[in-house]
This record gives sequence, structure tokens and C-alpha cells, in this order.
Amino acid sequence: MRDPLELIKPQVRGLRRYSLRVEAAPVKLNQNENPWDTPLEIKQETFRRLDDRQWSRYPEFVPSSLIARLANFSGWPAEGTLVGNGSNELIQALLMTTVGEGKRVLINEPTFTLYRQITTVLGGEIISVPLTSALTYDMKAMTAATESLNPDVTIICSPNNPTGCAISQPDLSSLLEAAKGLVVVDEAYFEFAGETAVPLLKQHRNLVVLRTFSKAMAMAGLRVGYLLTAPELALEIAKALLPYNLNAFSQTAAEVAIEMYETLLKPLVSEIVAERDRLFDQLSGIQGLEPVRSRANFMVVRSNVDPRRVFDQLLQRGILIRDVTSYPMLQDCFRVGVGTFEENNMLIESLREIFAHN
Repeated sequence: MRDPLELIKPQVRGLRRYSLRVEAAPVKLNQNENPWDTPLEIKQETFRRLDDRQWSRYPEFVPSSLIARLANFSGWPAEGTLVGNGSNELIQALLMTTVGEGKRVLINEPTFTLYRQITTVLGGEIISVPLTSALTYDMKAMTAATESLNPDVTIICSPNNPTGCAISQPDLSSLLEAAKGLVVVDEAYFEFAGETAVPLLKQHRNLVVLRTFSKAMAMAGLRVGYLLTAPELALEIAKALLPYNLNAFSQTAAEVAIEMYETLLKPLVSEIVAERDRLFDQLSGIQGLEPVRSRANFMVVRSNVDPRRVFDQLLQRGILIRDVTSYPMLQDCFRVGVGTFEENNMLIESLREIFAHN
């Protein structure tokens, strides 16, 4: 009998599974989540709308009511809008419809590891362009790679996970002009940056924008994402989505969140941005630490102490951060999400203690 593992693609067997350390702690700052739960008013209205719904029935085949709200919310036509079980599903669907043997995908390093993982599983080739030493986008290098290597897909996470840097509209416009393939901007954290690529969709049919409800919308547990692009391109990407990919509960909650965003969720985003800037200032004052300016709801911090020791010592104090030492260029860094005022104070005081004794 043939070994079943021999049937797995060699490039897949060479990958490490996307994973996360499973430690738990009272202060959880490791997954870039919104530190506040979904507001009670959103939960109550969601439950009210679901009260009479039959759970034995499938959700809408095409969630037209949610898509209509997303179109109005984003300022992009419903025909060019897709929804998914988190933006990760939409990343996968997009790459499934574009990537195969001989196809090239350009990414920056370090960035969200799922781009490389899915591309590799599909048999595509990754072109990697490092960030600058300041952990910002190297637009000269990206443009040169785009023009000389002609990638089929370019993926830009903006703000970037895990570094928090963002691409400007002028730089993105220049890259779109140079690119012959698709340019995908993953805007999972755009609300914290106050800048979006959506206005460029009208001029560039090769642009795709991805967004999520997991961060600013405080709904990571419900797995809702959406994609904006030219309607004819959305039609093709939709072919890689599974039927009924978004459950009725998540659809309803997402509709309510959109309706209540301005009054309930946007103020929380402003608080997170203020806390991010305060956290940056406080960590900058600790000898041995060098936080990197971020446009997201997290930041990487350079450390003159082994970041894995910092991770362990914070965990002993009930604070969970992200170990990013396996990422390119981040061997001397750790990443912290922005928590509540109280959680951030606990982090600041704990780091002061740790670095006072190291």
C-alpha cells in the first residue's frame, strides 16, 4: 500500500501549519482584538431580530440585505461586494481563483503569514520584498519588483500585520499604475488608520480591498469579512466561495453593527487610537525598549532583552503578548495589542519592572 502522505504536495508537507501559542492570561493582548466586547445594544437588537427565525432553515444564499448595507457603508456598489466567513475566507477564495503553478504573488516581509501559506498550498511562487529597516514599506523596491518580475497578484496589508505601517494613497496609486496583475489591499485595521484604498477602486479595475468585522467592529468571534472590487471580478471570485458561507447569526449581527457603528463602535475606535498613542509614548520612556510607530491597534516593540524572556515574564504577571521572533526582521521584537486603559497600565508597569531588573 502506498503511504497516503506521498499524495500530499511536497510544498505543503514543507509548510508549518498556521498556529498560535495556546497560553491564557487575564490580560489578553496577543491577537489584535478589540479590548471591549460588542456593545450590549448591538447584541440585544441582534437577538431580537433572530427571535422568530427558524434555525432549521438555511441563511440567505446571497445575503443581499447585508451586502446592501455594506455597499452603503463602504461607498461601493453591491455588485462589487462579497461577504465571507472572516476576511481569511475571502483571501483564500481570491487566491484560489488566481494562483496555480507558475503564478507569482508579491508580498512584503514581515507580513500576515497566511498570504504565503495559501499561495504555497496552491502551487504558486512567492516574491518577497522586505520592509525598510524602519519597518515601513519600501516603495522603490516594491515598484522595481512589480515592473521586473510581473507578479500576478500583489498583496499589501495596510496597516500591516505585524508592524502597523500603512501605505499612502499616492504610493498605492503609483503601484497600481505599474502593476499588470491584481493588487490586493488587506484593510483589516483601516479604521485605526483613518485611511482607505476604496476611493481608488473607481480608477483601477485591478484593485481588490479586503475588510473584516473582527477588529474595529468587535466581532472576532462571529467571523465576518467583506471584499470590494470591480463587479466582473467579484463575480469570478465568488465561484470559489462555498454555498451559505456566512451563517444567519453573523449576518444579522453584522447588519446591526453597521447601523450602530457611528454611535457605538466608532467612539471605541477613537479610544483605541488614543490609547495606542499613549502606550507608544510610555513604552518609549522605558530604557531597553523601542516601540515602532503604528497605524493599527497594536505595535511591535524592539527589546534589548530576549523577547521570549519578556513574553514569559509578562505571562507570569498575567499578561499575554505575541511572540513574533520567528518573523523576518523581528528577531528582537515582541508585539502588543492595545488594551483598555487599565490593561495598558498593567502592561506598562510590568515592563518597567522587567527592564529595571535586566
